[in-house]
Amino acid sequence: MENVHRMLLILLATSLLSLAPSSVNAAEPTVITLTQTGCQFTEPEGKDHGYKTMGAADCKKINSQSGEKRLANANTITLKPGAYIFRVKNKNVPYQLGFYLRGAGVGRLTLPKVSGGGLVKGKSRDYHITLKEGDYHFSCPLNPTPDYRLKVTN
Repeated sequence: MENVHRMLLILLATSLLSLAPSSVNAAEPTVITLTQTGCQFTEPEGKDHGYKTMGAADCKKINSQSGEKRLANANTITLKPGAYIFRVKNKNVPYQLGFYLRGAGVGRLTLPKVSGGGLVKGKSRDYHITLKEGDYHFSCPLNPTPDYRLKVTN
């Protein structure tokens, strides 16, 4: 009978150990803040161009005139592989915006992506993603912006 009690105590102790907090915690995601104004993200372009827009058609016209040049001068965001939160803010755009991050080129088929809409004026929204090594684009289809570059490399 004593052996049965000892065995039950060992089983109980073993099962309780699996419930104990682990000393190894997963790294918290890194937050990347991006600001949308009319027809652009300000961070890669380095400034707010002050475009006034009432809808996607305005941005299509603006970007047909200046988008290629602006994109050529835009900074590429470079990150390490890992977990990220892209915190996207709608700064004074009077209609709902979104965010779309996806692999570039063939990576569009193989790399992770995240997207969503409903980003109203003056509000921010978080987009969670675990990035793998590769080349990405990010943009807003609702506030047509250029396809900004993001590179993930070790």
